Amino acid sequence: MKRQAPTWTGAASAGRERTRGATMTRLLLAGVLGIAHTQAFAPHDWWWLQLLSLAGLAALLADAPRARIAAATGYAFGLGWFLSGIWWLYISMHVYGEMPAWMAALAVVLFSGYLSLYPALAGAVWHRVSSRLPRSVLLAPLAFGAAWGLSEWLRGVVFTGFPWLSGGYAHTDGPLAGFAPLIGVYGIGALAAATATLLVAAVRVLGQRDWRRGAPAVVIAVVLPAAGAALAPLAWTTPAGKPISVRLLQGNVAQDIKFEAAGIERSIELYRDMITAAPADLVVTPETAFPVILQELPVEVAVAVRDYSIQTGTTVLFGAAGADSPVDFTNSVFGLGPQTERLYRYNKHHLVPFGEFIPLGFHWFVDMMKMPLGDFRRGGHDQPSLPVRGIRVAPNICYEDLFGEEIAQTLRQQDVPANVLANLTNLAWFGDTIALDQHLQISRMRALETRRPMLRSTNTGMTAVVTPDGAVQERLPTFTVGTLTATVQGMQGMTPFIRWGNVPLLAVCVLVLALAAWRARRAG
Repeated sequence: MKRQAPTWTGAASAGRERTRGATMTRLLLAGVLGIAHTQAFAPHDWWWLQLLSLAGLAALLADAPRARIAAATGYAFGLGWFLSGIWWLYISMHVYGEMPAWMAALAVVLFSGYLSLYPALAGAVWHRVSSRLPRSVLLAPLAFGAAWGLSEWLRGVVFTGFPWLSGGYAHTDGPLAGFAPLIGVYGIGALAAATATLLVAAVRVLGQRDWRRGAPAVVIAVVLPAAGAALAPLAWTTPAGKPISVRLLQGNVAQDIKFEAAGIERSIELYRDMITAAPADLVVTPETAFPVILQELPVEVAVAVRDYSIQTGTTVLFGAAGADSPVDFTNSVFGLGPQTERLYRYNKHHLVPFGEFIPLGFHWFVDMMKMPLGDFRRGGHDQPSLPVRGIRVAPNICYEDLFGEEIAQTLRQQDVPANVLANLTNLAWFGDTIALDQHLQISRMRALETRRPMLRSTNTGMTAVVTPDGAVQERLPTFTVGTLTATVQGMQGMTPFIRWGNVPLLAVCVLVLALAAWRARRAG
């Protein structure tokens, strides 16, 4: 019989956990670590706390006696993470959707339970390979990063995906952000998980006074963030054309009246006045600033906006619903200006489940909410950008900027890749919660990945201008009526992430896991 070589994972503690109480303690600790993990994201931005919480999770997974226990540990971590991080969904369902409180709370718990399957999967897969890797101080941590990165990617694509709070967002202000133009948010999350696990391996091996094995783990754990910091100053893109003046509008229309008759009238009048208040190269409104189908917009309002654009030379990008037939609706933004021969239109392509399309068998759930929901038609990935003063602007609507791969794909497919990104959104559904801070952090990551400025025009906040290096140039206070005026420089050029998306990352993750599985099989 082949004798298995010593390892810092699994085998050393196989007989340690034999009681139900010990298992419950492990799961409780994992849940607390998951809650700590949430604090690494906006509004706190404590990127270092994610490394510590993932290190704690890796230590628990390494000591799990079986893959099943490792999966349960990852699941408990996920529950703590998501329940503390996306609880604001309750606000949209109960406060504005008027769903019974118990049902809204249950829906959040069940959804968090579903999302927790992905860290559970990462934990089980990693335990399978790492517990049999002999003396592996480098390969096992890299395998955890690969398993974590793949699980996060899966969470972002399965059932249309929900990558909110993807691990890489926590590092928007950290040294690993320098990797964003190369490997995107999922790659940063994978590197963070690998770094955290390298630290755990190093501490355990150095505690055994095995300096020869522990030193490389320490070196790599230090080199990865240092390499990210070294990459951060690289521009990747160059200025395109001249800077443009922009006005980003924030109407602060209360969500509980937005789609009522009084709210519709107020929104139309408010945004008409805000649009036409002063000239600029580009004026951007929030999503559904005009909360009607375009054809139902009062003629006098449409004429006022058109005349303003003609007289001032201003390009206007505004949100409204589109309709191509009595049963064919889209969540759209429209644009008109000196360089548009006809009305520009962009249709949202990544729709929100239950909000903009109803999954099969869930009409009963949607019918319980008092919301203007329905089944919208999806736009394509190949939609053109909007010309503004010699540069081009690519809009995306609300939830779409969670999907960096899709934004990169759009830029790849455009004849002339857009120079500026613009997110039009309405987060009033979620009240004054951390969702606003989290969404701004997401937009900042898109700017880092593409090295292009991101304009954010929102109903209640966060309305902001994000520079290509992910910094917030300017922003408006939340829950106020205001206009953010700024000068923005468009950028041109293709980052590696725009060119190849997540493909290189996924290939490396699969190869690392395959190598770890092969080594584990040989050792077994």
